[in-house]
Amino acid sequence: MIVNATPNGWEIIYHRSHALLAAQLAGQWRRKDYPARIYETIAAISHHDDLEKEWEEDNLTEGGAPMDFTMAPQTMIPDTSFQKLADLAKNARYRGRWVALLISMHISRLNESRRGQSPDFDAFLDEQLQNQQRFREELGIDKDEVDAAYAFMQWCVSEAYRRYRLSLILCQRELPADERFLEISKGPDDQRYDIMERGDQLLSVQPWPFENDQFTVNVEACDLHQLKFQSNAELTQALQAAPIKVLEWTFIKS
Repeated sequence: MIVNATPNGWEIIYHRSHALLAAQLAGQWRRKDYPARIYETIAAISHHDDLEKEWEEDNLTEGGAPMDFTMAPQTMIPDTSFQKLADLAKNARYRGRWVALLISMHISRLNESRRGQSPDFDAFLDEQLQNQQRFREELGIDKDEVDAAYAFMQWCVSEAYRRYRLSLILCQRELPADERFLEISKGPDDQRYDIMERGDQLLSVQPWPFENDQFTVNVEACDLHQLKFQSNAELTQALQAAPIKVLEWTFIKS
């Protein structure tokens, strides 16, 4: 989960909510430059974080505060995370081969660096590469076209821990003050994009990559008014009872 400190406690955004925000942003992209199979691509974006189940996991720091995802151990034991990834890949298949293909590519991108930690995990990574090739062949689509769609997906979501993409910049409240620009990353067209919050709190992206000259996106967040928790069960209960607020951002071409 994404955790931001507030004057009275914590603002919590679930990963699935962040994924839905990324899908909203993807839907605003300029129509003439849409990647292949845009609606299925947006579905992959909206479901790319489905393995995250914050309500089932240990999400407390040693001090009892809610743990932001960037603080979680980055070197996970494959035996403890293998089944989650396998379930994500399997469940994506039920949404269609294109969604499964992009989700599999995302799994590969984030986990290839862990190759060598476990024979079973290596076999799982090999299986992902084999599935990706099989899906491309079955769908009759070139690798370059698939890579372009995945690059589009990456621009909207997150590549890895502590790497910014547009939806995470918003959810983590990383927008600089004083109308300074922050690099989002290179887009699917290999063009660098930067974002800036204007003095009137409207957001501008340079160069402008969206279809409409102005639009609004949003995400829901839980507002916790408690700094420390004795157990993950207590945190989970507090999250379920917490008031929910809607965070909105309006983008404008300038």
